[in-house]
Amino acid sequence: MSILHLTPENFKSTIESASVPVLVDFFADWCMPCKMFAPILEKVSEKADGKVIIAKINIDDAEQLAAEYHVMSIPTIILFKDGKEAARNVGAMSAGDLMNFIGV
Repeated sequence: MSILHLTPENFKSTIESASVPVLVDFFADWCMPCKMFAPILEKVSEKADGKVIIAKINIDDAEQLAAEYHVMSIPTIILFKDGKEAARNVGAMSAGDLMNFIGV
């Protein structure tokens, strides 16, 4: 499964209509820890295929959403279940820790 790239326009509809949990990575292109975390997200998206949707949203394109969800540092990952925030982590993590975080 590839990573879904969200926009401010499709963010809420995506997390609210998903039949599985949605993990959203709030990132920016200029963020080095975000760049280091990207391959880990790719790896986990392959392993978690069908169990969770892994998505990314660029905070530079979605400043209002970043403010709404109180994203103060990046990368911040938020796990949504049934359209609501279920868990949050600030900073990069290993693939194993990320798998545990999303529960797969």
